[in-house]
Amino acid sequence: MKVKLDSTDRKIVEILQGNSNITNAQLAQDIGLSPAPTLERVKKLENTGVIKSYHALVDMASIGLGVCTFVTASLKGHNKDNINRFIKEIKEIPEVIECHHVTGQYDFILKVVASDIPAYQNLMLEKLSNIEVVDSLQSTIILSTFKDSKSVPLP
Repeated sequence: MKVKLDSTDRKIVEILQGNSNITNAQLAQDIGLSPAPTLERVKKLENTGVIKSYHALVDMASIGLGVCTFVTASLKGHNKDNINRFIKEIKEIPEVIECHHVTGQYDFILKVVASDIPAYQNLMLEKLSNIEVVDSLQSTIILSTFKDSKSVPLP
């Protein structure tokens, strides 16, 4: 469901995308409203699903996750049962931090993290390649990241 945002709503979302820890009082001041209507608008944005959640952005290298890869996966058959089985198993692997069902040559693109290459190799051999409906996997190791925005452009 598409939600219509006015200029104040857009400003709220832009500010919260940049700093979700901002106080309601500061947010109200930044958008030019008093705190009560500001909080009301934020709650409405949350209730309509425009704002889905708030998260801490973790520096993966600082916690020992030094390898990040994109893995493309093709299934043995592109049917509802295989797709559902794949998704169910992927959700159980914490190292898979993103899973996207895509069009084109592959069925899914995964973003996978691991502490190092041996841990990544073990993950591929022991978990991902053992998913029964997987036909093939292709890995691309991320060497450097130059843009990793969590903010979406607002129309």
